[in-house]
Amino acid sequence: MPSGLAALLDDVAALTRLAAVSLDDIGAASAKAGAKAAGVVVDDAAVTPQYVTDFKPERELPVIWRIAKGSLFNKFVILLPIGLLLSAFLPWLITPILMMGGLYLCFEGAEKVIHKLGHQQEVAEDVAQVQDMFALENDRVSGAVRTDLILSAEIMAIALSEVAERPIMIQAAVLAVVGLLITIAVYGAVALIVKMDDFGLHLAQKKSAAAQGFGRGLVKAMPIVMSALAIIGTAAMIWVGGQIIIHGLAVFGIAGPEHVIHDIAVAAGNAVPAVGGLVEWLVGALGAGIVGIILGGIIAFALKALPSKAH
Repeated sequence: MPSGLAALLDDVAALTRLAAVSLDDIGAASAKAGAKAAGVVVDDAAVTPQYVTDFKPERELPVIWRIAKGSLFNKFVILLPIGLLLSAFLPWLITPILMMGGLYLCFEGAEKVIHKLGHQQEVAEDVAQVQDMFALENDRVSGAVRTDLILSAEIMAIALSEVAERPIMIQAAVLAVVGLLITIAVYGAVALIVKMDDFGLHLAQKKSAAAQGFGRGLVKAMPIVMSALAIIGTAAMIWVGGQIIIHGLAVFGIAGPEHVIHDIAVAAGNAVPAVGGLVEWLVGALGAGIVGIILGGIIAFALKALPSKAH
């Protein structure tokens, strides 16, 4: 009996050490995967605030919570199991699926640019025509969750690529950790941005002159910040979508566009060594954005032409 108990304790100790090593692996892999996905995370945070405008202050946080729940559903119910299955059985299918999502991002971003340039009053008219704010809220949440699905797919694909050789349980754990932490980070940041004007109003009512001045400054600055985020969010859709397409083409052997953009970006960065990394990134993003706006514009105009042909 003592020998049996000792053997059992040895087994428990071994399992504990194995679990500890696995947790270390999961933590390290999650940190590495999250770092590689940081660019898409920033884009996600820039895109989302535009879906929360035009609502009363008391509805802003509930709307963000609804979008965050949709994001968690995207990651844990749709993307995580599909990603694991594709990785195990059909890894070649991941890139085409991501490219389809990239085309959607290009289209949505290009459509926003077209509306802004050609129909500047259209968004305001759309909001004015919606008598039922609940319907508007549902429409905005649905749009945000659809966009989140594409961006989350890119994030999860990046995370999965970092642990593709690991056991499936490690893959699942890393995807879960990355998905949860990124969702908290993105929508926590969005909530802070959206409620910043309310915080400014709160400070403006304080007795301290410094607090009042800072609060009034926040209130005045937030419309500018939100407008800037709307522009950045649209640009992010186009850039990320174009980048997905360019990388997907390279995976399938059409590496020309990726090499050309990379070479131009590197040359531009080398021309200004003091800020070479930033310049290289900006030029690379611009190249991907040009590809994205061209593809998105083609899709947008093609879809717009379809109803007229039907008639």
